[in-house]
Amino acid sequence: MKDTLDHLVVTKASGEKVLFSVGKLRLSLLKSGADEQLADEVIRQLGPELTQGISTKKIYRKAFGILKRLSNTAAARYSLKQGIMQLGPSGYPFEKFVAELLRAQGYMTEIGVFVDGHCVRHEIDVLAVKNGKRVMIECKYHNLHRNKSDVKIPMYILSRFKDVEKIWPSENEFEIRFHEVWVMTNTRFTEDAIRFASCMQMKLIGWDYPHKGGLKDIVDSFRLYPLTCLTTLTNAEKQRLLDLKIVMCSELLHQEEFLQQIGLRNDRSKRVLKEVEALCNNMYKR
Repeated sequence: MKDTLDHLVVTKASGEKVLFSVGKLRLSLLKSGADEQLADEVIRQLGPELTQGISTKKIYRKAFGILKRLSNTAAARYSLKQGIMQLGPSGYPFEKFVAELLRAQGYMTEIGVFVDGHCVRHEIDVLAVKNGKRVMIECKYHNLHRNKSDVKIPMYILSRFKDVEKIWPSENEFEIRFHEVWVMTNTRFTEDAIRFASCMQMKLIGWDYPHKGGLKDIVDSFRLYPLTCLTTLTNAEKQRLLDLKIVMCSELLHQEEFLQQIGLRNDRSKRVLKEVEALCNNMYKR
């Protein structure tokens, strides 16, 4: 089976044809919390369903379906990227998600803060404070994997930062309002965006950037998953919770009233809470 899969050609979202990597699939399954036996079983069941030229998107869907039948918790973690994609279409859920990730790292945060700049008034997506330093964070949410944040994004945000960075009590004196500016996205940055931000000392955090410090690494490290990852809720039910401004799985722990509010009966609520507890369990053991 492994020899057959090693010669399989698959189609990436960009249309590029590449050889399928069993190792990468296995690693992604292990990172989702599947043990070696479970990962091997998913690959065994997946193998006969793969055909030459199959899209990586279809492979993900098939692997997710098999994993969901075998382990809801592992399937929820495996679907993290897609779950974050479901936080739209408004920016608020992603901004709240980012704020929760920063709080886990010791920051005090506020969302949607309005400040007067030297020239105009601005809304800051997330204000984060730690050790006396204030950080201006702009969140760029995309609802498609292939969408990247190009160089125009950090350029535009830098101009806003320069307008709000300092407060001028008088023409000759100023106080620092923000010490740093970050851009966080759920997809990736172009090479020019990374080069520009590095030159201008801006911090970028994307899906897998920087190495061992990207969005996925932070989520996995702190076990802070959006409720859109849950496999026991329908998409409509997830949207109802988002409309109530509930974003994180951890917000549902021991708060069954939110599930009742969107129309779930006791048996359904118990199933959802069981998955939530399993998904967040490691977070509360840390």
